Amino acid sequence: MNIPFLGDRGEKRAARDPEGIAELLSECELLRAQAAREGVQLDDSVGSLEAVDQLVPRWRDDEETLPRLGNDAGLYLGTVIVRTVPGAAWEIRSDGQPVVRLDSGREFDVVASGHEWAASGVPELSQLYAEVAEE
Repeated sequence: MNIPFLGDRGEKRAARDPEGIAELLSECELLRAQAAREGVQLDDSVGSLEAVDQLVPRWRDDEETLPRLGNDAGLYLGTVIVRTVPGAAWEIRSDGQPVVRLDSGREFDVVASGHEWAASGVPELSQLYAEVAEE
């Protein structure tokens, strides 16, 4: 997911308003709507990632929905990480890609992970979270 309107200005704005960037990236409207239809409430918790992993992947046959849902899944994974892992924060790379950076300096391209999950279900979002949280 490239967010070109953030660009270099977005990086400066993110430094001043990390909560604003986190709020923007946490919207994940398509994923939240899909989950709600299945009776799953996304409350930005680790448990909700496990529930998302269990959703029936009806979107895989829809070429238009698949990439959008992959973006949302990655952004939702990033949202849970940023809100629950101490020191984790969103960062917008120079190419416009939102990533999660840990205190250790390690960077996670959660959107790429979301695309992999949406397309194949592997790796599970909760598994990715567990790997990040171990750091």
